[in-house]
Amino acid sequence: MAIEPDTKDWTWVRERPCPECGFDAAAFERSDVGAMIRTNVRDWERLLADPRARVRADADRWSALEYGCHVRDVFRIYDERLALMLSADDP
Repeated sequence: MAIEPDTKDWTWVRERPCPECGFDAAAFERSDVGAMIRTNVRDWERLLADPRARVRADADRWSALEYGCHVRDVFRIYDERLALMLSADDP
């Protein structure tokens, strides 16, 4: 089975915890975000150092490397959005 494109509207995670990963946007203080991201980086360093990082365990799941690239892309997008919020009125 191939990986199907994700068509979910993920904005609901602001209102309730994610049943898949347990993320709860309302459960942590915004002042904790920096430490949370740094901890996440260390987790990815460990995962991507594994020689099997490029291998998909199942045909319908990304490899650790593919998930890592996705997380990298999400962080880049949010970095751009944060820069806009800090530098522009009504970005």
